[in-house]
Amino acid sequence: MLRLLALTLILLPLEAPAEEVGKVGVDWIGNDVIIEAIRDPKVGGVTCHLAYFSRSMLDRLSQGNWFEDPSNSAIECAQTGPIDLSQVRRGSDGEDVFSEGRSLVFKSLRVKRIYDEQNQVLIYLAHANQITEGSAKMAISTVPLFRAISGGQPQD
Repeated sequence: MLRLLALTLILLPLEAPAEEVGKVGVDWIGNDVIIEAIRDPKVGGVTCHLAYFSRSMLDRLSQGNWFEDPSNSAIECAQTGPIDLSQVRRGSDGEDVFSEGRSLVFKSLRVKRIYDEQNQVLIYLAHANQITEGSAKMAISTVPLFRAISGGQPQD
């Protein structure tokens, strides 16, 4: 029982600041596309807009899959102020920026940041994270780094 509780706590998505900025109805049964603004907590000056599908209660009842939303998402990120890279973790595996549950326990929608230092670009990847099997549904956005601050020094 203790192992199950520990596994459940590990799998719970981390709460990240996201602000709903749009909601578009897509059909007559109440399914929507939600658009959220997510400010990167470690990189000042970058805001991502994440769009994802939100199933209505009627759709959940008719499909029989009550506790899960689809993995589909889209992301676009832009520079919205001065960029500060002093807190960005280096490495090809990147780090999580945002996570939101898409099912009761086993699936989440995540945004990961990867710093491509050689090409001076921040890469933001939106993808589903599932326990039982991965998901090939993903979206990517990049933010070029022009005159970003890295460790207190502007970069050209």
